[in-house]
Amino acid sequence: MEPLLPEYGRRSLAEVLPALLAALGVPGPAPALAVPPMRAAALLLVDGLGSELLRRHADDAPFLASLPDLGPLTAGFPSSTSVSLASLGTGVPPGAHGLLGIVLRTDGELLDTLRWTVQGNRADVRERLVPEEVQPVPTALERAAGDGVGVTVVSLSEFEGSGLTRATLRGGRFRGTYAMGDLAAGVLAATAGPGRQLCYGYHRDLDALGHVYGPGSLPWRLQLTQIDRLAELVADRLPPDAVLAITGDHGMVAVDRRYDVDTDAVLSDGVAQLAGDPRARHVHVRRGARDDVLATWTEVLGDGAWVVPGEQAVAEGWFGLPVAPHARDRIGDVVVAARGGTAVIRSRGERLISRMPGQHGSLTADEQLVPLLLASPHPTR
Repeated sequence: MEPLLPEYGRRSLAEVLPALLAALGVPGPAPALAVPPMRAAALLLVDGLGSELLRRHADDAPFLASLPDLGPLTAGFPSSTSVSLASLGTGVPPGAHGLLGIVLRTDGELLDTLRWTVQGNRADVRERLVPEEVQPVPTALERAAGDGVGVTVVSLSEFEGSGLTRATLRGGRFRGTYAMGDLAAGVLAATAGPGRQLCYGYHRDLDALGHVYGPGSLPWRLQLTQIDRLAELVADRLPPDAVLAITGDHGMVAVDRRYDVDTDAVLSDGVAQLAGDPRARHVHVRRGARDDVLATWTEVLGDGAWVVPGEQAVAEGWFGLPVAPHARDRIGDVVVAARGGTAVIRSRGERLISRMPGQHGSLTADEQLVPLLLASPHPTR
């Protein structure tokens, strides 16, 4: 089994917003994906909506399953939320924007990119690790706003002004939500005009239930059914000159084999810092320990992971090419992409995620492939 490498520049999340901007008439390079011209476009990101999961559970989401699909697209590596949001928001691969994991080594510290805190400390570090400097690439939303497009971000109220929002989705006015009803209302209000409009909407709960109960579990399937109804409702009420694009930031797998670096002296030997995600690890080693750590992790994980030197992962294009100078130091001396049901956890340093049965981040089809569904107003409306 070979890793499914992301198709940057052709069929990845980084190509989505450039395609929608082109459909709105925003000048720029010819997009890799073709979306018909529209006055208004809404992009609904369903966290955790993988193509393989949607295909297996199409009966739970008949509306989504019926839509034309420009995908499947590849999420990028690691296939995790912070990374994917940055690729989606900037229109460039991870190696260019530099957000390379949920846990990111930057300036010698381990930054939790979801909460924008340093590991071991709950204090927000936005003033010290400035989001616009940690991720310096201008966003597609900024580009759209600069061309006179009205830009709206419709997402959970708690995310307004957060480090991750500033790093990945800066450039639009923020409309906070509390539930599915005001998410739908916010998207519809944003696309109603006047003039050219671009709306980004975000739904979190499918990913949350996948983590807690496992992908494909009954709670997960019932949540998928609710999302299906949400998408149909929004599509039916869209203005006639608008389009709704629906995608995911990654898929998900169930894990059944955990390697705990916090308790395994063999795996932790020579390791200075461990970044990334349980399914995609950046192993930063102590001086002179790279070859020993590479050999140990290769032997211990066996067929449970692809384990390669960082320079090999870069050369093979795991993060996209070229890799920007500010991103290179964030890539591990050893890079690990899990296979099968493997997870590399930190039971002490990452207690919550380490216990969860649903995980993502690696280079398998279940994690990498996401749809790009296009929905227009119902023909009878």
